[in-house]
Amino acid sequence: MTAQYVVGIDLGTTNSVLAYIPLEAEEPEVQLLPIPQLVAPGTVESLGALPSFIYLPSEHEAGKGAFDLPWAKGSDYVVGEMARRQAADVPDRTVGAAKSWLCHGRVDRHDDILPWNAPAELEKISPVTASQRCLEHLIAAWEHAFPHAPVADQHVVLTVPASFDAAARDLTREAALAACLPDSLLLLEEPQAAVYAWVEKTGDRWRKSLKLDDVLLVCDVGGGTSDFTLVKVAEEGGDLVLQRAAVGNHLLVGGDNMDLALAHAAAEMFSKKKTTLDPWQSVSLWHSCRTAKETLLAANGPKTHTISVLGRGSKLVGGTVSIEMKRKQATDILADGFFPQCDIDQRPTRRLASGFQEIGLPFEQDTAITRHLAAFLQDHGAGQGGPVLPTHVLLNGGAFKAEALSDRLTKTLADWTGGEGPRWLEEERDLDNSVARGAAYYGWAKERGGVRIRGGTARSYYVGIETAGLAIPGAPRPLRLSCVAPLGMEEGDQSDVPSQEIGLVVGELAQFRFFSSPIRKQDKVGDVLTSWSDDELAETDSLEATLDRDEAIDEPYVPVTFQSRVTELGTFELWCVSTKSDKKWKLEFNAREED
Repeated sequence: MTAQYVVGIDLGTTNSVLAYIPLEAEEPEVQLLPIPQLVAPGTVESLGALPSFIYLPSEHEAGKGAFDLPWAKGSDYVVGEMARRQAADVPDRTVGAAKSWLCHGRVDRHDDILPWNAPAELEKISPVTASQRCLEHLIAAWEHAFPHAPVADQHVVLTVPASFDAAARDLTREAALAACLPDSLLLLEEPQAAVYAWVEKTGDRWRKSLKLDDVLLVCDVGGGTSDFTLVKVAEEGGDLVLQRAAVGNHLLVGGDNMDLALAHAAAEMFSKKKTTLDPWQSVSLWHSCRTAKETLLAANGPKTHTISVLGRGSKLVGGTVSIEMKRKQATDILADGFFPQCDIDQRPTRRLASGFQEIGLPFEQDTAITRHLAAFLQDHGAGQGGPVLPTHVLLNGGAFKAEALSDRLTKTLADWTGGEGPRWLEEERDLDNSVARGAAYYGWAKERGGVRIRGGTARSYYVGIETAGLAIPGAPRPLRLSCVAPLGMEEGDQSDVPSQEIGLVVGELAQFRFFSSPIRKQDKVGDVLTSWSDDELAETDSLEATLDRDEAIDEPYVPVTFQSRVTELGTFELWCVSTKSDKKWKLEFNAREED
């Protein structure tokens, strides 16, 4: 069946949104899909977004139609608004922030680990499965509204954080394919999607808002992550074009951390009332503070908000305990804690790491987003005489719905750049939907012709090669890194990596190590690094795998060269090509195999 629509999906940490455009439309008028979902047992409502939460009910809750949806009967889990509400009351049965776990390389993301720290006897699911279930709900809502246009036949664009590495992107794609999205789906970076949403609203007028050599900073602070992207305005054939120039590191700091900061303050207020919260209540409080944040920091929000947690003891009157949090208190905590004013030459503070750490999400030690932004501008201005100073700024992410936070960032950027600071690109503040809208527009522009942001891969990629030599007791052999894909490698490009033959271990379990960098712009395919700093290069997922033997060579080591490729779908592939036969092996970034 011929595609009738372009479907853009924002699979968010906190909320997911679906937007679409009819392919035959002469002008790309983006529309949003209302999403039917449970808001309470037996009650379905259509909302503009699908909260990215999954509730895993107990056996006695299921049945009797309590969790029926228009397209499904007798489901044993709930996705959406009801699940979000359950997060405060039953946190050990509610999965949230699955997207943040997709990029956490220290856990097996195929393992059933969520809800994290829930009792062992309770049901759990994997981060990949949680993402799949959110996407399945969106797909079912689409096909309920458009039964004549199955999603598998449409052009689908799914967004990911710009800072997602190759493994996290492939895991996202794996969840999407398991949810029955089409093989041809495209992955688009969220900050780019925000720019496309702005272009869709401004039309050809964007060329009057930006001029040659302008630098646009996209600052995206969402529920789980903060993403920074620089887009430069260049010229090609006499026309202005947009080129993505830089992408920041993956920063696990966002709305979830803000909720936790408010929860910490609320816990102290409970303590003053002689109420000590147990671990279950503390998790419940964290989720309750999400609602408090959204309520207090909203435009025309109330001066105070009641925060309650369910009681756990018989002495608690009414089964709940409550405190009142003031709007100014919440605003000060979040503005000072996450957007403190600082100098542009500052960097995130680091404390001495504890020798023993719980294996949870690796949140940033320094929550000051402004200091991370300053470091980002410094790093990408290295060798240019100073930090990159943006001429324009585009905000994205739910955090900036609070004017107090966007105003604080405005003042900080003005201090850095002098005068009034960079110009803000905002037609309308649609922070909840801009990523999905931009994804739909990108898909339409790709099919029908329109503005495209160029830039290729956001990172350079390297493989770790163990050096030969005598073994030293207790010490690993030195590692050198070979650049197999430079930063900016374009979709559809393929490269034979120039190098000497490398010995590939086959027929037995071996570990393959991969590294990446968002700032090493000078490295070319085949460059070899013998030293590097952790600030510029980070190890991504290692892969443990047993590769098939080469039947033409009965040896444990096969001489190979590397071939790298960026697919049209935006994913990275690395092939090991035998120099002695026609055999080749693809090293997958999306799996951590366990024997």
